[in-house]
Amino acid sequence: MSLNDQLDKFKKQQVKCQSTLSSIASSRAPGPPLRRPVPAAAISQKPKPPDGAKFSNDTERLQLINSIRKSPVGAQIKRVIDLLFETRQAFTPEQINEACYVDMHANKAVFDSMRKNPKAHYDGRRFSYKAEHNVKDKSQLLSLIYKNPDGIAVIDLKDAYPNVMEDLQALKATEDIWLLSNSQEDIAYPNDFKCEIKVHDDFKALYRDTDTPSDMMDVEKELLKNGLKPATDTTARRAAAQMQGIPMNKPKSKKKKKQEISKRTKLTNAHLPELFQSLNATSSRN
Repeated sequence: MSLNDQLDKFKKQQVKCQSTLSSIASSRAPGPPLRRPVPAAAISQKPKPPDGAKFSNDTERLQLINSIRKSPVGAQIKRVIDLLFETRQAFTPEQINEACYVDMHANKAVFDSMRKNPKAHYDGRRFSYKAEHNVKDKSQLLSLIYKNPDGIAVIDLKDAYPNVMEDLQALKATEDIWLLSNSQEDIAYPNDFKCEIKVHDDFKALYRDTDTPSDMMDVEKELLKNGLKPATDTTARRAAAQMQGIPMNKPKSKKKKKQEISKRTKLTNAHLPELFQSLNATSSRN
């Protein structure tokens, strides 16, 4: 059989099969639509559970709560005080438990200590932070400082409200107040010369009895010895003057002449005759 005859025979078989399939399909009722095949990658992907439902996270939270409630009373009180200080809001014991896991109902020692704590205010229902001074903004801060002409410690103002230190620096920059430091702390003073400041008598006596050196170099040395920076630099000034040929003599201490009573002295204390014995003796010699 030739190749052309084989091709003709194959074509006839294809036509016969096609007619057979068409007759079978027409004799059957229409069925449900065929589903599209699902890719294997989509079958392998499973839905992820939400992050909040992870067992590991919940375990860590429970461990944290357990460690906080087993901690010393002082540590739990500090945790509550920090919460009140940072938020500056009032919290019930239930809200404190939700916020920082300190159960004040279950721990009577914490509850009683918080009621007596000087940094906490309890109104019978809620706890709030209690600052040393009840000021809320810069204007109230300035008013408080002006009510204390003898000065107010900055450490007592730090917890008044969150940005109180920035307001202190702003008031200093505008010269509304003075911020002065001693060896231990910073003091805020009102910049008002009308304030009457009482000076203790011991301090006055100490000031009068202090001998001030006549040479500025000695003054500068004493200032540096006490941790103060002098406003002048006598050593450098004298060195510059010497280079330019300008003589710089050290100041000499002046001796005060003793005032003596003479005939020309106007006597205003005649009721104290013992003061004028030297005058009488001089007159008798003359």
